[in-house]
Amino acid sequence: MRRLLVFRPEAAARQTVVKAQALGLDAVSIPLFEIQSLNWSPPEPSDFDGLLLTSANSVKAAGDGLDLYRHLPVYAVGEGTAVAARVAGLGVAAVGNGGIDSLLAQVDASARLLHLCGEDRREPAIAGRSIAPVPIYRAVEKAEVAGLDALQGQVAVVHSPRAARRLAELVDRDQRSSIRLAAISEAAAEAAGEGWEGVRAARAPNDTDLLALCVRLCET
Repeated sequence: MRRLLVFRPEAAARQTVVKAQALGLDAVSIPLFEIQSLNWSPPEPSDFDGLLLTSANSVKAAGDGLDLYRHLPVYAVGEGTAVAARVAGLGVAAVGNGGIDSLLAQVDASARLLHLCGEDRREPAIAGRSIAPVPIYRAVEKAEVAGLDALQGQVAVVHSPRAARRLAELVDRDQRSSIRLAAISEAAAEAAGEGWEGVRAARAPNDTDLLALCVRLCET
């Protein structure tokens, strides 16, 4: 069985590693980015009907400003984000399992949403929603990434197009031919470029489907 290398920032990488290990995979994390909180000015809470969270990083990065929105229902993009919100004492109204567009399909179209997010974010495909994005953290490329030599002959998993592009920058084309790549989405798979032994995208952009793909790639 091949080893699985996870390229998410911490602490999300640790969550994915634990899930992968529960499936019987030999998984380790090699973060390509570090999360840095940004200075931000919390908008007026009364202007919103709900809090949109698309990353568990938002919960930690928000700091004391999160207290202003504890009365708002939280719409979380996935279970990991929902768990972080619940631990912080927030009330989760809905949890998505296929990205932001799947989540928004569960939310009243007239709801005014405050989106606490990272600098690097994807606009939802669903148009006409009242969503106010407020960047409160950024993912910064690590100056040095140790452990990439262990990737030869193994499986890499990337959770965003940006991570896929960064990995492609770090792994030379002549080194890719023995490496299988599992991507969270078709966009992430495309961003990885060519030359890999194989590149596959998860059926839906969530950790459950992505790790199911990783199991197949590691075992075959």
